[in-house]
Amino acid sequence: MTSLVIESRQPGWRQRVGQRMQRWLGWFPLTSGGISVALVCAAALRGFGYGRMDLVVFALTVCGLAIVGFTVLMVVVSGVLLRSRLRKQMEALPLSSLQAEAGYPNASGLELPSWGWLPLMTLDWQVVKPAEVQTRVRFNDETAKLDEEITPAKRCLAAQVTRRFVLKDVLGLSRFAWQISSSAQWQVLPQTGSLRTLPVLRSMDAEDGIPSPVGAPEGDRMDIRRYAPGDSTRDIMWRVYARNRHLNVRLPERSMFYTERTLAYLLSGDEDEAAAGVARFAISRGALGSPWVFGADGSEQTASTAYAAMPLIAGSADAGDYGLDRFLASQGVSPGQGGQGVACIIFVPATAGSWLPKLQQTLGRYPGPFTIVLAADGLRQPEHAEIESLPAWRQVWQRYALTGFRNLVLDRPAVQAGVDTRQVAAIMDDLGRRGARVVLVDRLSGQSFDQRLKRV
Repeated sequence: MTSLVIESRQPGWRQRVGQRMQRWLGWFPLTSGGISVALVCAAALRGFGYGRMDLVVFALTVCGLAIVGFTVLMVVVSGVLLRSRLRKQMEALPLSSLQAEAGYPNASGLELPSWGWLPLMTLDWQVVKPAEVQTRVRFNDETAKLDEEITPAKRCLAAQVTRRFVLKDVLGLSRFAWQISSSAQWQVLPQTGSLRTLPVLRSMDAEDGIPSPVGAPEGDRMDIRRYAPGDSTRDIMWRVYARNRHLNVRLPERSMFYTERTLAYLLSGDEDEAAAGVARFAISRGALGSPWVFGADGSEQTASTAYAAMPLIAGSADAGDYGLDRFLASQGVSPGQGGQGVACIIFVPATAGSWLPKLQQTLGRYPGPFTIVLAADGLRQPEHAEIESLPAWRQVWQRYALTGFRNLVLDRPAVQAGVDTRQVAAIMDDLGRRGARVVLVDRLSGQSFDQRLKRV
């Protein structure tokens, strides 16, 4: 049996120290190039200019140090003046509003003067909060201003945007950096990828209703179908066979009915962008049926319309707060009872994380029914899985024995993207044993799979 590996990406002390050092170094005016030039000039001045009284080296090194000092003074003074001007201008700007989709470039609406009076210096900036936003500054020939174009890598819901401005000289010897925060209304939704259809996600409960091919037989022998190899002869309707010579069998009914109200919830975790995209697609395409109530980590609010659900999906990024139990309690679902005619659909990432043991506890307390939708951006088959679990020196030897020296050195296979099917199968098997219906959706290809990883 494949074991579940739960990894939680918590920021360590090294990452926190690195972030603080990066912020402090922003106040240091010299770049790596400026430090190198200053050290080389100082060493040459001491060793050759004063030590050997080489007048040529003395003149060159003094000029080099003077250029470095002049650029530092020029950048720092201009940066201090420019920072105060930018703060006043950005405070006077109207509230920035943006409706975008992750992965696509969008104009944020920020326009700043080109600052042509800056002597031999360039101004650039980058959006640092929200995180993972690629920023491009372009010069607009029509307005003679600098326009900001952003490409968010993941979903976000931001009420404040922080930008890091950097003023550099043309030689790259010195810089001056500062941050400015401004109010904004940014809503970036996740991509739906190649999704075109989804399997039936509307949860069902076990009562009299429409036939269902899954589940344990319950009720009277009401279902009738054609005879198939393997059916018991005791189930054959012999009287019907005597009349029309057709073999039919009567089986116990397996019936389900659609729940009166569907609850849907989005769990946040590592690599949860695909789960958010599938949740957005399901809500916008009406795959949850009607009526439904939606909730997500990071917010105690709920939504019953697609327009109201989009901010909850965007704001669930990096939530870090497991709120499924609180959501069920707010909808009148009690542990050990369940709600009459109420079922829950849960969207989760296809990689194990800190959410998995909490979800297992929820499945144990609430009877359901639950439908769990695992979402991934591509699936990959494990190649040489046994080799990857060995020590490094044994991996080299085993790969050489299997592929030869040429493949080991020259044709080393690239790292495959996607989620390991072994880990996904282990998660699906574990959740299925707890009574939940499990579905896997690949946002990259648009395909859906059942618990046995068969396409549906």
